[in-house]
Amino acid sequence: MVTKPEEGVREVTDADFEREVLGSDLPVLVQFTAEWCGPCRQLAPVLRDLAAEEAGRLRIVRLDVDRSPGTALAYRVLSAPTLMVFRDGGPVRSMVGARSKRRLLEELSDVL
Repeated sequence: MVTKPEEGVREVTDADFEREVLGSDLPVLVQFTAEWCGPCRQLAPVLRDLAAEEAGRLRIVRLDVDRSPGTALAYRVLSAPTLMVFRDGGPVRSMVGARSKRRLLEELSDVL
């Protein structure tokens, strides 16, 4: 089941990751996050803004590593937040840690 904890950023789980992320027609930025993660909370408004601005070119979702550990394990996510871009069914870019919107846009420029 997909929920919307923040406008524009959807939550995915182990159960729907394949359909929502790997099966997406658009590139998908996945934030691997956790309730206890301070930098993840700092990143939330950046991702919300980016989701609104890039709605036709990029989907943004978040996956809680504590509630959905299988996907995090499968992609060797060791830190939160980890941002991973998926395109055509596979990961194409991985970034660890919070960052500004400007920096994130620069890092995503070649995958959008």
